[in-house]
Amino acid sequence: MDSKTPLENLYNIEPALSSSSRRNNLSANSKSLGGNSIREVNFSDLGPKPVKYGSRGAESEIYSMSQREINDEDARLIQINDPVKTNERFEFAGNSIRTAKYSILTFVPRNLFEQFHRVAYIYFLVIAVLNQLPQLAVFGRFASILPLAFVLLVTAVKDAYEDYRRHRADKIENNRLASVLVNHEFQQKKWKDIQVGEIIKIHANETIPCDMVLLSTCDPTGVAYVQTINLDGESNLKTRYAKQETLLKIPEKESVSGLIKCEKPNRNIYGFQANMEVDGKRVSLGPSNIILRGCELKNTTWAVGVVVYAGRETKAMLNNSGAPSKRSRLETHMNLEIIFLSVFLTALCTVVSVCAAVWLRRHRDELDYLPFYRRKDFSEEEEENYNYYGWGLEIVFTFLMSVIVFQIMIPISLYISMELVRVGQAYFMIRDTQMYDEPSNSRFQCRALNINEDLGQIKYIFSDKTGTLTENKMEFQCASIGGVDYNGGKVSSQDQKDGYFVQVDGKVLRPKMVVKTDPELLQFARSGKETKEGSHIHDFFLALAACNTIVPLIVDTPDPTLKLIDYQGESPDEQALVYAAAAYGFMLIERTSGHIVIDIQGERQRFNVLGLHEFDSDRKRMSVILGLPNKSVKVFVKGADTTMFSVIDRSLNTSIIRATEAHLHSYSSIGLRTLVIGMRELSTSEFEEWHSAFEVASTALMGRARLLRKVANSIERNICILGASGIEDKLQQGVPEAIESLRTAGIKVWVLTGDKQETAISIGYSSKLLTNKMTQIIVNNNSKESCRKSLEDAIIMSKKLTTMSGTTNDTGRTLGASLTPVALIIDGTSLVYILDCELEEMLFELACNCSVVLCCRVAPLQKAGIVALVKKRTSDMTLAIGDGANDVSMIQMADVGVGISGQEGRQAVMASDFAMGQFRFLVTLLLVHGHWNYQRMGYMILYNFYRNAVFVLVLFWYVLFTCFTLSTAINEWSSVLYSVIYTSVPTIVVGILDKDLNRQTLLKYPRLYGAGHREECYNKRLFWITMIDTVWQSAVVFFIPLLAYWGSTIDASSIGDLWTLAVVILVNLHLAMDVNRWNWLTHATIWGSIIATFICVIIIDAIPSLVGYWAIFEIAQTGLFWLCLLAIIITALIPRFVVKVLYQFYTPCDVQIAREAEKFQARSESGAVEVEMNLILDHPRQ
Repeated sequence: MDSKTPLENLYNIEPALSSSSRRNNLSANSKSLGGNSIREVNFSDLGPKPVKYGSRGAESEIYSMSQREINDEDARLIQINDPVKTNERFEFAGNSIRTAKYSILTFVPRNLFEQFHRVAYIYFLVIAVLNQLPQLAVFGRFASILPLAFVLLVTAVKDAYEDYRRHRADKIENNRLASVLVNHEFQQKKWKDIQVGEIIKIHANETIPCDMVLLSTCDPTGVAYVQTINLDGESNLKTRYAKQETLLKIPEKESVSGLIKCEKPNRNIYGFQANMEVDGKRVSLGPSNIILRGCELKNTTWAVGVVVYAGRETKAMLNNSGAPSKRSRLETHMNLEIIFLSVFLTALCTVVSVCAAVWLRRHRDELDYLPFYRRKDFSEEEEENYNYYGWGLEIVFTFLMSVIVFQIMIPISLYISMELVRVGQAYFMIRDTQMYDEPSNSRFQCRALNINEDLGQIKYIFSDKTGTLTENKMEFQCASIGGVDYNGGKVSSQDQKDGYFVQVDGKVLRPKMVVKTDPELLQFARSGKETKEGSHIHDFFLALAACNTIVPLIVDTPDPTLKLIDYQGESPDEQALVYAAAAYGFMLIERTSGHIVIDIQGERQRFNVLGLHEFDSDRKRMSVILGLPNKSVKVFVKGADTTMFSVIDRSLNTSIIRATEAHLHSYSSIGLRTLVIGMRELSTSEFEEWHSAFEVASTALMGRARLLRKVANSIERNICILGASGIEDKLQQGVPEAIESLRTAGIKVWVLTGDKQETAISIGYSSKLLTNKMTQIIVNNNSKESCRKSLEDAIIMSKKLTTMSGTTNDTGRTLGASLTPVALIIDGTSLVYILDCELEEMLFELACNCSVVLCCRVAPLQKAGIVALVKKRTSDMTLAIGDGANDVSMIQMADVGVGISGQEGRQAVMASDFAMGQFRFLVTLLLVHGHWNYQRMGYMILYNFYRNAVFVLVLFWYVLFTCFTLSTAINEWSSVLYSVIYTSVPTIVVGILDKDLNRQTLLKYPRLYGAGHREECYNKRLFWITMIDTVWQSAVVFFIPLLAYWGSTIDASSIGDLWTLAVVILVNLHLAMDVNRWNWLTHATIWGSIIATFICVIIIDAIPSLVGYWAIFEIAQTGLFWLCLLAIIITALIPRFVVKVLYQFYTPCDVQIAREAEKFQARSESGAVEVEMNLILDHPRQ
């Protein structure tokens, strides 16, 4: 007679359970995070819907999506091991990929099409076309095309080289080999030839060539470990599973067939919905059953799968679109000035055409015989008009010819100069050793070249906490078990040195990371579970070792008798907890989908994993159902305190619950991350009820995620509390000093974190974000009306505090709040009700009155919503910095996104504009490189406007003295080369190398960064002053030679050469006056450009076929020529020099004061020179 108990019978159904108890994701975005982190979801496949930043609708939307059954119209049908039949109805994409943009045939038309998206290029193309018409030909036909052709060619060569590299990479990728099942045996096949429906076999450390559904693996339970670093940047191993129905099928020995019905290709790398019919059974497939292209198979000898998505339809390729492009603020402002210059150009052309019309009317009777405007052609027997088309058309032609002559008023060279300067700036940022992170061996990365100068105008920084301000290297510090606080105050030196280890086959097995232990707790853990305290501690550490998704890996050491266990997992929190359990004698040795092996105080025990509900951002907890060696079944649960206390049975152990809550508060107050651990023993009926519900939910074709979540909630109830853990996430080096420098620079730092409020506040104090002098305003509400009331009260309080301590300007805005700064602390629940409604305006008003804003328990979309809140209501520049996938939305929303190369993978880096290893590097990036880049680019834009306008106005003055005929004294080749050779190189070199202040000064006085906030280097006032100076200098250049040679017989080409040389020397000396740091390259380019101009003019005038042959040789022989050059330079630059001296002497700005201090640094090495800075004020917002 069978004497087994009902619970013992459960072990007979373990193989049947193994398929259903594998880690089915509770949602499309589930991730095993051991605490307060939140995972971001990509919903690009849901269609263009307005983003609700405040609501939690994102996840519910995914759940509702899973409730829809896949019908034939919305699905792809895949015949397993039958690619011919699979592709019979619809020819699915092949596995060949192409990341290159161009082919040999399409390169020229497509590249030109993309380049002509710049309106200025179309403008110059129209100019070149107009110049080809005989009636409008001012320059030679070839000469008029050269500037545009040069710019297009340089860009095309760059694009062609980049695309060649893509082609080469594509060829290597497509020709890689994989094992494909052909005629019951696996044969090598190129990746590009793989088809949907084929069965492929992947071996250890090989890359997956396409998206495939797992059929079987070397593991008897069907588990496979993959690394997704190529897909999402995360280096930790993830587990994938084959269904039991296909586990035992061996493709080489038996025919494998079936039908997979799956969703159409989409970008959601965390979701997959499908079902499979095999051997008459219909089973559901989820994200844990598919391995995506680009993943690597790790710690698994082999895995077999069927191709469901190939080539461009794989999720990796669909996500290969890159981050949204951003334009710099300076370039946006520049476009307004270009519009004005266009209007000014139109005005010049209108003046010339109107004056020409008047002149033609006045001299209409003389036009037939004027030698310089002969209308009649007498060379033939019949007199006819010679190049004259009537008064009306002549005016139109005059206008169009004016546009051609004055075309460089819009500086075409400015665009390519800006690109080259940005490349140069990026090179020096990348090479900066002060932004090199030695521990991670990572240099600064410049991933977006078009917003370098924006780094000099940042007003708001939105920072993640975990992994950005902190190291994200979790260390177990203390625990509350059974109401007793084991705070790790004393460390056993002997145990600390040796650590816990076990012996297996004569070899020592030791955890890779050593954890500090509390002697008292260690003693209880070793004493067994006979006592009440020992039983509590036993169950607590068993929960830490078992309730996770950690994979133990055996690592060899130089000592052959010693092996290390490296615990791999997706969450640093989980890793810290498992290492802590191992240190106290509960060492996780082995994990499969069906069981785990834990060495408990030297005794190896096997626990059957009967069920696992992974962590998700809705429940904020995870649970595992274990079959214990004593045949009992227990559910272990761990999670955030906010959700755990809602499922704990408060009628049990009331005193322990109260003590644990007090310990949790104390842990959070010192900045520790906390988790609550609980347990419940299941009866036979409870387990069977859960098992049947789990089976139904995990195989459901509709609403699977919702049903799984419901099943999890049903088992995670009436939990008996075991205790809580405290994990320390240490601040990164230099974070307090960095935040202090940034705030001194006038930058507002907001911290957005998923951690609980107490933890965030503690980190705020330790990072100097919060100080004891600050008044904290805390907004924690659970309804819209309570949020409204809290915000109204907070606004009144903040205004009172800042009004008492600050001064108010004429507009009523508070100028300073130095005595009583205010800190706003708000939680994610309140933001749910505030964002996306009328309360947003109140939150923004309150935040503007606060020195610091700290947002706790916020979801990824809420982070993006807070950035959007500021961007929509102010013109200030925003920067977001983070290290994890949950920061991607925030990084892409901000004007500038910075990714930290941290412990949570590289998704933030891949979505960012700039990337670095440590938060403290932000100080160097903004205060040094940001300041330099903004100053250089602002000056370069104004200088380009000036140098081109000077040249155009000289041509304009000449037209006024030549009967408005648009003839030009300056050689057409000199006109073309002016922007390309004569003046372009110096401005590029200065734009890359010039430094108004040295690094030490900028770091010592962070307030100097305020120059960017005040737009001191580029604004409308500077633009108009530059234009006035331009008019003066052009008049001097034109009229001094005109008056000097008024009565002479000099020809137009000779005086044209004089004007050319005068303009080139003048604009280069103008640049030289503004150079702050001279070096050999600056000298070479400025003086070399002047010499190059002389050489080019000599060569051009030495060519007999060109107009003005030998002109320079004739005029340069006279002393008057050199006297004119000297007079032009002195007269043109004296006003600028005088104004500059007076301005710097009587009303110097911060930068000029600091520059003077640098000059006197040698005299006072002790640093006695005091530098008084302007008060940094908030400029009015839009």
